Amino acid sequence: MNPDKKPIVAQLLQRLETAPFLFLVDYTGLTMKQFNNIRKNLREVDATFHVSKNSYIKAAGDAKNYPVELQKDLVGQTAIVFGQKDVCAAAKVIAGAHKEFQRPVIKSGVLDGSFLTADEVKGLAEVGSRENLLAKLLGVLNAPAASIARAIAAKIEKDGGGPPAAEEAPAETAA
Repeated sequence: MNPDKKPIVAQLLQRLETAPFLFLVDYTGLTMKQFNNIRKNLREVDATFHVSKNSYIKAAGDAKNYPVELQKDLVGQTAIVFGQKDVCAAAKVIAGAHKEFQRPVIKSGVLDGSFLTADEVKGLAEVGSRENLLAKLLGVLNAPAASIARAIAAKIEKDGGGPPAAEEAPAETAA
């Protein structure tokens, strides 16, 4: 690689170092307005839309030990989507843009070092946000305890008992 290009690859690699995910997308045909709209929406979910030469992406991917399957998608106009937090939210932004503009086209991705096909990235877009998933999990975990509490309350009510009466403290007498 040309020594003049090494700082560009180093900068790209530095950006990818802390990113747990990366998507490759083909941005051919996007207008500047659409491109800026996608960038804005990705920033809102702590993700970045970055255009780079395929050779730079390949060099950074080699340095980061990304799966070799990613290299087959380094053709044509390629942009990288990467971020720090919610992979599903970033995938949802790209899928929403594709639905609205028919672009960008998802090529593939990497999540925690594992290769993702375009269909797997689209599947991530269909998963709810992290907060929604945590709320659903909490609901699943709370359901058995709530059922037990309702069963106990029903049994007490059926037996004619109510909650135990609080014992009254003896009244203090003045001396």
